[in-house]
Amino acid sequence: MDYILNPWPWYVSGPLIAIVMFLLLYFGRTFGMSSNLRTLCAIGGAGKKVKFFDFDWKSQRWNLVVVLGAIVGGFIAHQFLSNPIDIQLSENTIKDLNTLGFENAGVSLLPPELFSWDNVVSIKGMSILLIGGFLVGFGTRYAGGCTSGHAITGLSSLQLPSLIAVIGFFIGGLIMIHFIYPILF
Repeated sequence: MDYILNPWPWYVSGPLIAIVMFLLLYFGRTFGMSSNLRTLCAIGGAGKKVKFFDFDWKSQRWNLVVVLGAIVGGFIAHQFLSNPIDIQLSENTIKDLNTLGFENAGVSLLPPELFSWDNVVSIKGMSILLIGGFLVGFGTRYAGGCTSGHAITGLSSLQLPSLIAVIGFFIGGLIMIHFIYPILF
């Protein structure tokens, strides 16, 4: 097929997200990926060892549809709705990325400097994955939810702890990319 698809404009995708959030709030549900991971751990029997996972996971089965939807939606978007053109980045961004070691900045969404199997299965790559996974898991539990849960559900229901968490996520991201990332790579 020789056609170019553009992302949905904000005036379509924004109201769709708002409608989903309204329905979730109306039916007393919350959205967030970390709650799905908790449900999956409970299904796997983690509740026998850790009290946090000892809950009625069957009441959360509906939330697993989010995981399935993310997988199926990601596949459909990549296979059928992707726009195969180069990424449009400013010259300053490309220069900054080249300085950080990215040789083909603006050509690939998944730069091989980060996502190649050679980098993943190296000692450095495995260490980063393990430490990063632990920190994300710890942070998610400590913050009472993940970025999607706080930023979408928490902010749409006007929860002050979610606003504080989202501000913290942004500050943490800025610290990571400007101070820690250059040391690691």
